[in-house]
Amino acid sequence: RRGSGYLCLLLAVAFIPTLRKERVLYQDPELVRQAHEDNKSYQYDHEAFLGKEEAKTFDQLTPEESKDRLGKIIDRIDGDADGFITTAELKAWIKRVQKRYVYENVAKVWTDYDLNKDNKISWDEYKQATYGYYLANPEEFEDDKDQFSFKKMLPRDERRFKEADLNGDLAADREEFMAFLHPEEFEHMKAIVVLETLEDIDKNGDGHVDEDEYIADMFAHEDGGPEPDWVKTEREQFSDFRDLNKDGKMDQDEIRQWIMPQDYDHAQAEARHLVYESDSDKDQKLTKEEILENWNMFVGSQATNYGEDLTKNHDEL
Repeated sequence: RRGSGYLCLLLAVAFIPTLRKERVLYQDPELVRQAHEDNKSYQYDHEAFLGKEEAKTFDQLTPEESKDRLGKIIDRIDGDADGFITTAELKAWIKRVQKRYVYENVAKVWTDYDLNKDNKISWDEYKQATYGYYLANPEEFEDDKDQFSFKKMLPRDERRFKEADLNGDLAADREEFMAFLHPEEFEHMKAIVVLETLEDIDKNGDGHVDEDEYIADMFAHEDGGPEPDWVKTEREQFSDFRDLNKDGKMDQDEIRQWIMPQDYDHAQAEARHLVYESDSDKDQKLTKEEILENWNMFVGSQATNYGEDLTKNHDEL
């Protein structure tokens, strides 16, 4: 029987940034948005416009409260107070929201790892907080699939930690820990993101991602029936746009182009999307009225509730 120590371990593991669900978020933002739109959900837009945590809080509000709070946000986005929201103003806001989410996420978990309160997180502190119970009680995991996960994740986390540790002292300050938790936000960490993606998808261990591995990462063919049309489309995407050198597989450079294309600006694309969908008079900018008319694309409410109860001070918004 597993005691409270095991529960603590599970809670700690929840913070580990190398879990597969975190990696998948790096891939094809357009496809992620389209999937939500197919489900009549604007969750992707809500999270881009508000940030993940704040988007959840809006899901607890009545439609009237959501629209009222959205109106106040619009006033803040309109930097020159001319009554119009431009694509540039929306882009700047979305970038600010993303940066705030990253800072808040690090602040939220900092005390869990800075065990000696020296305002740095050493690799040993992180390892102890995250894997300490497993390392001290390996016999509890002998027949457990978790043992495989921990054995794989521990060296992977150490590699990522050392990559984020720019001065090599094996202790992360806030900026370095931010790079560790959110490597996709830092240029010097992008090689690690690519490598982790390759390792997750490359099931035969040949150092490449072939078409079947690419498809298997997004579709589990369990019933043996015909593949859905969207899978056939993804196979065409692989051969036409992913496998750039046409050798039947993706190397690390091609994976980087796939998950972090150089010419793709997430904030710019999302800002253009929001303007395009809400600009009823097609003048390439939004009025407050146009945004409020299409409010449910920007923010959620109880009417579109897919969040969870959270308590948070909203004054900063």
